[in-house]
Amino acid sequence: MVKRTLQGATAMAALLIGGVTACTGPSGKGSEHAAPLAAGAGRDQRGFTLVASGDVLPHASIIRQAAADAGGEGYDFAPMLAGAKPVVSAADLAICHMETVYGKDGGPYTGYPDFKSPPEVAKGLSATGYDACSTASNHSLDAGAEGIDRTLAALDKAGVRHVGSARTEAESKEPAWLTGGSAKVAQLAYTYGTNGYPMPEGRPWAVNMIDQDRIVADARAARKAGADVVVVSLHWGTEWQDEPDRQQVRLGKALTASKTDGRPDIDLILGTHAHVPQAYEKVNGTWVIYGMGDQVAGAMVNHSGAFDPRGNQGTIGRFTFAPPKREGQRWEVSKAEFLPQWFDPDAGRVVNLNAAIKEGADHTDVRDRIREVVLSRGAAKAGLRMGQ
Repeated sequence: MVKRTLQGATAMAALLIGGVTACTGPSGKGSEHAAPLAAGAGRDQRGFTLVASGDVLPHASIIRQAAADAGGEGYDFAPMLAGAKPVVSAADLAICHMETVYGKDGGPYTGYPDFKSPPEVAKGLSATGYDACSTASNHSLDAGAEGIDRTLAALDKAGVRHVGSARTEAESKEPAWLTGGSAKVAQLAYTYGTNGYPMPEGRPWAVNMIDQDRIVADARAARKAGADVVVVSLHWGTEWQDEPDRQQVRLGKALTASKTDGRPDIDLILGTHAHVPQAYEKVNGTWVIYGMGDQVAGAMVNHSGAFDPRGNQGTIGRFTFAPPKREGQRWEVSKAEFLPQWFDPDAGRVVNLNAAIKEGADHTDVRDRIREVVLSRGAAKAGLRMGQ
């Protein structure tokens, strides 16, 4: 997302420049460190579920909440994510978006405008059940190369894989390799820009930038290296806009239309950045989430300078992939779902809205607004359902 938090800075213009992919750290739930097998080669075919959620953006208020939850001993981000844990931990694969970079152990830590989050965020993500995070965002260079290095090291230590930023050129050329069921899953990640910060000296590959040709090339390379399913995380779009913008629609159509030997090169697109939930849509037979909204964020101020409750609304996408009937065909999404969620900035907690409503909470209006936005481009007719 663009520099937009409590103070509500002006959105940066999207930049479409060349990018590369990045690799990941030690394996967690559903991941595999070994080199991938050839797609579909010599394995019993078993399907899997994949869930994905939106921006984790620790404002100063979020950092204070994590300190309070730790009881004076560091920072604990697991309690604020506990509302998402039943859904996240139950999936075969779970993907998050780590919006910010981490500061040094012991701090200082900062929110807007240049974020430096406690490294303990990574532990909270791991405890919630996340296997991998995209790390390409407009805040990836808030603390320069050192911020990237600290962030990826902390994710490695927590057992959360990552893609989108890199410490070495070799790392920048690999996707995040994951395993779901019998499928080899490759995750790629890119951002529209870095808030005007240049790439670190000697590291032009430090953050993956959105470039259509490069994304397609990387997806094809991942497929050639053994990926059964290719997932692309994109930090894109226009902040505070419920509708996907023209760039999102154009790029979504182009990427989902790309094929090799009749097989789509990309199997799922996961969008972040806009701060608000955006539509899900099946484009050229492939599911695109234009924007999942924020998963964790402080009370948000929009471009008009007003507090905007939409900035704490989000969704979790859940997709069930079924193996192909014949080798060489794509893994199809047999079930597509969205789960509306809300981050309560007063309590500092993620709320699964359907679960809360079932228990008697008065969140129906928020849940219904999210559902209306998610289904605004005909996703219900394409089979998308609201999950529990």
